[in-house]
Amino acid sequence: MKIIVGVIELFFSKKGKGLAYLVGLWLMYSCNTASEKIDFSTQIKPILNTKCITCHGGVKKNGGFSLLFQDEAFAKTESGKPAIIPGDASGSEFIKRLKEDDPELRMPYEKPQLSDEEIQLLSDWIDQGAQWGQHWAYTLPDKVPVPTIEQKASIIDEGGNNFLQNEIDNFVLARLENEGISPNALADKNIIIRRLAFDLTGLPPKESLYSDFMEGKLSYENVVDTLLTRKTFGEKWASWWLDLARYADTKGYEKDNGRNMWRYRDWVIDAFNKDMHYDQFTIEQLAGDLLPNPSVDQLIATAFHRNTMNNDEGGTEDEEFRVAAVMDRVNTTYSVWQSTTMECVQCHSHPYDPFKFEEYYKSLAFFNNTRDEDTPDESPNIRFFDEDQLKRRNEVVSWISKYGSQDMAQSYANFLLFKEPKYLAHNAQNFMNGELADTKYLALWKDGSCELKNIHTKDASFMFMEYSAPLNGTVMTIKQDNDEGQILAQFKIDKTEGRIIRRIPFKKIDRPVDLYFEAKNDNIKEQVSTSFITWFAFLEDIPGANEVGYDIINQTFLNLLNSKTDKLPILVENNREMSRATRIFERGSWLSLSDTVSPNTPKSLNPFKEEWPENRLGLSKWLVSKKTR
Repeated sequence: MKIIVGVIELFFSKKGKGLAYLVGLWLMYSCNTASEKIDFSTQIKPILNTKCITCHGGVKKNGGFSLLFQDEAFAKTESGKPAIIPGDASGSEFIKRLKEDDPELRMPYEKPQLSDEEIQLLSDWIDQGAQWGQHWAYTLPDKVPVPTIEQKASIIDEGGNNFLQNEIDNFVLARLENEGISPNALADKNIIIRRLAFDLTGLPPKESLYSDFMEGKLSYENVVDTLLTRKTFGEKWASWWLDLARYADTKGYEKDNGRNMWRYRDWVIDAFNKDMHYDQFTIEQLAGDLLPNPSVDQLIATAFHRNTMNNDEGGTEDEEFRVAAVMDRVNTTYSVWQSTTMECVQCHSHPYDPFKFEEYYKSLAFFNNTRDEDTPDESPNIRFFDEDQLKRRNEVVSWISKYGSQDMAQSYANFLLFKEPKYLAHNAQNFMNGELADTKYLALWKDGSCELKNIHTKDASFMFMEYSAPLNGTVMTIKQDNDEGQILAQFKIDKTEGRIIRRIPFKKIDRPVDLYFEAKNDNIKEQVSTSFITWFAFLEDIPGANEVGYDIINQTFLNLLNSKTDKLPILVENNREMSRATRIFERGSWLSLSDTVSPNTPKSLNPFKEEWPENRLGLSKWLVSKKTR
């Protein structure tokens, strides 16, 4: 400004006053225009998003130029030079192309030219240094003073027209006064209690509560406290959350079979009625199974992410729909807890939010290690034992605790509770004379064979197998690695009434192994399935083999596995041997795998602390962290 004043004085001293006056005005206008700080988020980004991003961001980066992120916008293009040179609009190819007369060179290509005002705004922004700025939605709000308004507070109109009840009302009233609008008069008491009851419980007030309030026996605060104690409070407000949780009593897709999820619904209702802390409410639903010694209620809470659809249609690929469920969990988590459309980033970097394509799959890695695999029974399921079953379960766990270790006892307790870990038969491969029946069940025909890769048998003496069989006389042999390997198990399969779980003697082996299955039955026709196998499992042998009652405990365990119970789909994490690597999907296709990534959160948001585990529990702690920077 001092330079400009000096120039004006020079013109006044040597030139005519009129000329000096005109030049001075021009210089002052130029200074004021340039000195007005241009805001990237509100002035520049809208232009880029509507006029440029289509060709220079997201999937397309024509000319090697992208305007999605700062590092991309200032990077070298295919020409070898950056299109934007901060501080030099006239030297920036970006501005030159906006001003081109040749329609083959002018940008946006084959679209209307930007207005002079838009081009000038972009030019000024670059001359000011092309500061990128932070997305407005991810900046912390500034604390503002509460407007001071002199008015007496009272919830019930006792002759005056009192409006202020809390500091929020100060802002409302200040805005009303600014707009020249007067607030409505306070509602009558009978209207207030009806509104309050409907807001809190979704139902009208009971007659006794209504009368006591109208007669002055209960204050407004008393009525609020009373309504908050009603079960209907949780029922009313849980309905909003259940929508976010995509709660349903059916699985979706083609068959849309029934699904038993009411226990999760009741968990949400109870959480509202108990006024559960938001942090706990979040952590238990996203990672209740990963908490130390999780309770049954904490396992039920994880059904939040088992409301994903499940495809039972024959001919579908289970892995495709497992992946679809995992992606739904990523998208839902960010939508519910972050209010952002993360699903956009599945295929390309977000055109509006500051999330990069690779960051989607780092977030997906938090969810990719759950045990569910789009199976018809929606396993894993938590099982609800009756009193007698629970007693027998405790006998098994107590025996193992006494003669073994607490870790082993916990593994058996977990297996009885939700039957994990197990190997699903739909992962079998290299079939000869056999198939995945209905793309779900391992079904070998006459002289059939297949393989199950990388199985950890835990040096066990027994294998557990769930299956059904339509006929008698099948002999199944399991060999190590291939058809010439040593025999690990050989057993006969006869017709069953429904699905059963069987305990089969197995040769101990202390390393991961490929299992080769053979089925023999000379009394059947070609392409007739000898059995329909669902899963295999290996557990360390129950300890105390030399103790009295050992055989009874083993049989009790097997009987409990086969017992019928109510159940509910839950989340259970893979163990170390079954963990999955997460890879980027090119253009969002689960069949086009690219680089491997580790769990992490978007860099534009609050940092992920080193002390948090890189799993759903760590993610849930990140979501409720109060420190954003």
